[in-house]
Amino acid sequence: MTKIIHNARCSKSRNCFQILEEKGESFEVREYLKKPLDKEELRGILKKLNLPAEKIIRKTEAEYKENFKDKIMSEEDWIEAMIQYPKLIQRPILIRGDKAIIARSEEAIEAFYNE
Repeated sequence: MTKIIHNARCSKSRNCFQILEEKGESFEVREYLKKPLDKEELRGILKKLNLPAEKIIRKTEAEYKENFKDKIMSEEDWIEAMIQYPKLIQRPILIRGDKAIIARSEEAIEAFYNE
């Protein structure tokens, strides 16, 4: 089953949610701002995304600009930042088995399901 790391206030996340419903896909929703990810979950997602933590940081968020802009940080520092400020996590993220994607476009979602 697919899991969606979701923020109902985000248009890209809502769009992904709608696409999954239209496709008739069964999926589990994790509203990560209401039920935050822990470090192990976040590390697991990064491994499935095959991306370093910094690559899934939302650099347009106020928390990023106020606290992290232009800083050089380690992988663990970025993970800590996302735990402390979950809004920094790029969304939506689709997870299925050992694969995950940042599902910000319909094309990315289609490619994910056609692999």
